Amino acid sequence: MRRDLRIGIAFAAVIVALGIGSALLDRMSHVKAAAVMAPRFEVDPMWPKPLPNHWVIGATIGAAVDAKDNVWIIHRPGSLEPKEQYVTMNPQAAECCAAAPPILEFNQAGDLIGHWGGASGEGYTWPASNHGIDVDYKGNVWIGGNGRGTGRAAALPSDESKMGAGAVHDSFILKFTQQGKFLMGIGTPNQSKGSNDLANLKLPAKTLVDPKTNEVYVADGYGNRRVIVFDADTGKYKRHWGAYGNKPDDTQLPPYNPNDPPAKQFRTPVHCVTLANDGTLYVCDRINDRLQAFKTDGTFLKEAFIAKNTFGDGSVFDIALSKDPQQKYLYVADGSNMKIHVLDRETLEILTSFGDGGRQPGQFYAVHSIAADSKGNLYTTETYRGQRVQKFVYKGLAAVAKKDQGVVWPKASRN
Repeated sequence: MRRDLRIGIAFAAVIVALGIGSALLDRMSHVKAAAVMAPRFEVDPMWPKPLPNHWVIGATIGAAVDAKDNVWIIHRPGSLEPKEQYVTMNPQAAECCAAAPPILEFNQAGDLIGHWGGASGEGYTWPASNHGIDVDYKGNVWIGGNGRGTGRAAALPSDESKMGAGAVHDSFILKFTQQGKFLMGIGTPNQSKGSNDLANLKLPAKTLVDPKTNEVYVADGYGNRRVIVFDADTGKYKRHWGAYGNKPDDTQLPPYNPNDPPAKQFRTPVHCVTLANDGTLYVCDRINDRLQAFKTDGTFLKEAFIAKNTFGDGSVFDIALSKDPQQKYLYVADGSNMKIHVLDRETLEILTSFGDGGRQPGQFYAVHSIAADSKGNLYTTETYRGQRVQKFVYKGLAAVAKKDQGVVWPKASRN
């Protein structure tokens, strides 16, 4: 037996004999855990301020932050119940309420400073079911949609076996100015032809524009199983790929089973694309409970599974990046487990999580989208009956005391 090992055993025996071994070991374990650092947040229960005009928002399915740190969301007015729209009835049924326009812009104080959208115009058709919003480096606003028809908007089932085949209405993305002037569309309503169609999309979930190349990346999406890239000014096709960088295949997959080998193709929906400053592109494969990382040319880098035993709507809804220069952390919105996971970006290890299911500030019902401002604050939206946007204030780095923090209520308000 080596001398250092004999000494260690003897030291441990003395500790146990003195009756302090358990407490010391517990403290040593706590110190080791405390060495793990992660961003810390507190919910701002007063953000945003009340909307004017008796407006209310429906299922809220996109969030973005522009260069001025203004916060943009997109929601579905058609998801509101009739009793939430008494003002619009003829005759008017009550003093409240009415659907807000689908695109809303807030400043840092939580004031509503812009609103527009919802109707088709010259040269474009509005999506049957809004989905996703991005404000690019030039200030242009991009949206998509996951609606199959032209009637009342509703969220599509996440079960891909119910998706069916063929063309769908929302086969396109749209580009606007911040005032709502139409600039360009890519794709044509009802013309989708599958995951290797180079001209049309199929229920696209989210977009982003790379400022280095002026290319728009599309998570395409609820009908297709791919990432596809176009020139952001001309709409010219550049490239596309599926899971692991493979050519996408629309063959219907069996129901998700966490015990099966990882699926070689994305399941629908391919729900998000997020680009780091170092050129790493992160893709949400929602129903497969995973995110995959790629180079911008589609070369596969690595993957991570999040709450792998999550069924139903899956766990990886959206991804945002921390605002430190190295972007050390990923924030993953988990709409099924009602929380935000904080990951180390290098290892893709979950460091901690916050949130819980519920209706109060800091809780979630189907957290759907996430975005960060320049100060590191986070903004989340909730779909289905969640119907809201929340702000989580960045409080700096802190030692990870608990793997699952629960509701991050402001400390000043705690008793």
